Amino acid sequence: MALWVGSLTAYVALEWISFIHEYKGLPVTPWNPGLGVVFGLIMARGAFYASVLFVGVIVSEVLVLQTRLAWPVVFGIAAIIALAYGGVADLCRRNLTFDPAISRLRDLAIVLFAGMTAVVFIALLLPTLLVMDAKLDWADVNVATIPLVLGDLIGIAVLAPLTMRLIHLGDVPFHPATPRPEIALHALLLGGSLAVVHVIGFDQGARFFYILFLPVVVTAIRFGLDGASAALAFTQFALVGLLHGAGIPASAFTEFQLLMGVLTTTGLTVGAVVSERHNANVRARRAEARLRDLEVEAAQAARFHLVSGMTTALAHEINQPMTAARAFARSASHLVSRDEPDLGRVRDNISKVVAQIDHAGEIVRRMRDFLRRGRLQFNTVQVRPMVEDALTLIRADATQKHVSLSFEAPADLPPVMGDRVQLQQVLLNLVRNAVDSISGERGRKGKVRVSARLIGDPARIEFSVHDNGPGMTDDEAERLFDPLVSSKTHGLGLGLPICVSITEVHGGRVWLHSHEAGSTEFRFTVPLTPPRTDP
Repeated sequence: MALWVGSLTAYVALEWISFIHEYKGLPVTPWNPGLGVVFGLIMARGAFYASVLFVGVIVSEVLVLQTRLAWPVVFGIAAIIALAYGGVADLCRRNLTFDPAISRLRDLAIVLFAGMTAVVFIALLLPTLLVMDAKLDWADVNVATIPLVLGDLIGIAVLAPLTMRLIHLGDVPFHPATPRPEIALHALLLGGSLAVVHVIGFDQGARFFYILFLPVVVTAIRFGLDGASAALAFTQFALVGLLHGAGIPASAFTEFQLLMGVLTTTGLTVGAVVSERHNANVRARRAEARLRDLEVEAAQAARFHLVSGMTTALAHEINQPMTAARAFARSASHLVSRDEPDLGRVRDNISKVVAQIDHAGEIVRRMRDFLRRGRLQFNTVQVRPMVEDALTLIRADATQKHVSLSFEAPADLPPVMGDRVQLQQVLLNLVRNAVDSISGERGRKGKVRVSARLIGDPARIEFSVHDNGPGMTDDEAERLFDPLVSSKTHGLGLGLPICVSITEVHGGRVWLHSHEAGSTEFRFTVPLTPPRTDP
């Protein structure tokens, strides 16, 4: 209700400010800001607010225009205006894909189209009503309706988009935080241009009117649709005030109305295009951020899936040191219970208990670190320890499947900058795939060889995972890196695509070097320096 009352008050106040004189029952104004505000409200919130127009027109006819028309004619004028704008707005909202926050140039075009359509209906119906009431002659129609149509169109074009953006403020952010001095500079440029046109004189002002295009277009480029609408509203109010103050007759306003229409169309179009492009960039950045989040979640799911396949072997790997620790502890307890305890052996057994527990704890720590969730954390990664830790996680599973693992690398390999857990995931995915491919071949003595070496310019580390498994067909090799494609019964089809994503983020790449039987080899590279990212 507060919005309804506030919009009615604004309509009547703006009618009073913009009114110049009445021509046989029709107001003659350079532009109609009250209509622009209410029409923007109707387009943003629905046809219910057309009732503001109905009541506002009646109040304005009585208080502002001080009309002498009969009450049925006044009610008829109000009904025509309210039904035309409310009906056209409702049809557009129901039948056109339309964003009331005006996030695209298309939305602005719909608002202007709806306003123009309603103005045409009113321009046909209102004069007809007044002619039927003998208040107008058909010869007066052009004199009365042309300024009315131009004024209504300019009012809608300037204030309807601004009103709609204010209603949806925050829904479609478009401009960055702007220093106040820059805003003041734009206002100064606009005010200075108006002063120039005023000083030149309005008898010649139409020729110099295009000076106003510069500040309006510059503001539209910098601040988008919001800036364009605000600049145009300021320009319209100031220019009409200056024209009226200079004593320009109402009949001379038509030329300025046309120029104001051109300025308004230009400014709004530039502003809408700028806002649309900015909003597209914002949506693209949000989509990229969401994609990165999904990649992190997919990578985590793949890590859990990878470890779930190694669960039995890892449990066995942890159980071995715990069983040994239990045996050493029982032995130490037995030695201590003797009449003459052998303290040397007791201390030795306790040291072995601690060592076995530390070994089990280290396996758990590595698994926990591998399963941790988080974004990429680029740090200095020593290649040999990183690979050895990864192989420790999968060695038990490989041993259980009768596959031997080996690692070859020069002792002087330089470190790389990357995320240790993510790089381990690439290695584990490739090694696990190799182990699984060999384990399906009965009677084959499986071997998986991991190697790392420094290559190229710029310098990078090339990793290789080579196995003596059955290889793969050309068709399998071609579809190898497609998401959700897996040769395993319970595979997710995420492992290799995630390897691609991780290596690309690190500035490297992964590829199938060979898929021959007995000599299948995957390779991937990681540069020594991290990739450059945009701020």
